[in-house]
Amino acid sequence: MRLSFEPLALSLAALSAVRLRGGFTAGIYAGWAICRGKVFWSRSCFRPASSSVLSRLAAGGCFTEPLSGTVLRYSRRTLRSCEALDWITVMIGGQAGARLARRLGLLVSGSTLLRQLRCRARCAPVVAPRVLDIDDWAWRKGHRYGTILCDLESRRVIDLLPDREAGTVAAWLREHPGSEIVSRDRGGIYAQATRLAAPGAVQVADRWHLLRNLSEALKNALSPHHRLLTQAARSSMGEVPGVVTSPQPSVPPWELRASLRNRERRFSRYEEVHRLGQTGASHAAIGRQLGLDHRTVRKFLRTETFPEAQRSPRPGIVDPYAEYLDRRLEQGCRNVSRLWRELRERGFTGQLNIVRRWLRCRRGYQPTSAAAAPHRAAPRISVRQTVWHILKETPSAQTYLEQVYQASPEVSVAAKLAKEFFRLITQRDLPALTPWFEAAKTTALAGFASHLTRDRDAVEAALKLPWSQGQVEGHVHRLKLIKRQMYGRAGFDLLRLRVLHTA
Repeated sequence: MRLSFEPLALSLAALSAVRLRGGFTAGIYAGWAICRGKVFWSRSCFRPASSSVLSRLAAGGCFTEPLSGTVLRYSRRTLRSCEALDWITVMIGGQAGARLARRLGLLVSGSTLLRQLRCRARCAPVVAPRVLDIDDWAWRKGHRYGTILCDLESRRVIDLLPDREAGTVAAWLREHPGSEIVSRDRGGIYAQATRLAAPGAVQVADRWHLLRNLSEALKNALSPHHRLLTQAARSSMGEVPGVVTSPQPSVPPWELRASLRNRERRFSRYEEVHRLGQTGASHAAIGRQLGLDHRTVRKFLRTETFPEAQRSPRPGIVDPYAEYLDRRLEQGCRNVSRLWRELRERGFTGQLNIVRRWLRCRRGYQPTSAAAAPHRAAPRISVRQTVWHILKETPSAQTYLEQVYQASPEVSVAAKLAKEFFRLITQRDLPALTPWFEAAKTTALAGFASHLTRDRDAVEAALKLPWSQGQVEGHVHRLKLIKRQMYGRAGFDLLRLRVLHTA
């Protein structure tokens, strides 16, 4: 390798050569190179050697003085070049790093970059932090997961594990003792591993996961009352947010036939899910057998009646020109191509087929006059939206919620308890936790309260200590970015090195 620089002074110190195959020698000119106030090490490339040169080298003693801090013995690159290549590999990987290094004048292959990174990172020790955060990350969502461990005090990733088994996490905790506080999510895997390997550590449940568990529990409590929610939304149609005033378009025959076929297929799956559920099969087993997601299976099993598919109206790119098209239709124009060209003159960017489909649905109703009362679409509000309005206390939905509470005292009590739990978690009101447990024992949130009781120490620690999993979620996001940069071709060892060195 040849180092190019502009030296102020250069003195040849030694010349050593070793004969190689084919009559060439690897000639190494070792000398002091003073450039810009720094000392460099210079070597030449392969050169042919004569017998006279070899005899003179054998007769005389040639030696070189090592340059510590600039280049290692028997090294082909300076330390600064190695450091630059390491950072290139860490940031963008092997092949992409080789292409960038070639642009910068450093000739190296992608395999060499990865090998150099693995060799240099092998000696990095892992020290257990005082405050440890454990969370999972997805190799493939819903199928395979790993574990990430972070130091909450230094805000750094300290290690990655290839799976999220309790035995793997417990083995790591035994090999790295010393953690006093362990922050985790609400899953039982990490709680079990911490109890086995670090029984003296204080476990802290993540507050965001507690609120997420609350919303899921409230959603399950409201699911049996979906008819009640629909009736309340219709009675308070003017107050429900998200209700759009729009005309009712007619459905084309081909779209109606396709909709009926889809409904028949969903209904047969719904009946099959209930039949398999009566046999005691798990949600995952039913999903694998029928090709459904486990969340869809759970939704089907929790509903007593078939949940009809609801299409929410979405604004299209033709809607801003609806007034003009209505006026042209009233004037008797039925030529779609002509209407499309007129819209193009007014700034419309869509194609002809979009206008044709829009007009096909639009011609099924009569445009209303300005004095006539507008037709309102049937109000639809989901259970999840209701949970959001309850916990956030949305001002525009108070009329709707009051009607729901009046129609069902059970929902009213559950909503009151949910808002109280939301308040004590956000405000970290520890004294209010025990009365909440007592009040929730006989309500629709009794199952949620029972699960919290089993992990009560971690819940109380979440209200007393400031630690949470906000930091590790950011590290997981960065890990996913690095994983996708490698296109799935690299293994766990390289992913671990890149994540740890970037941190």
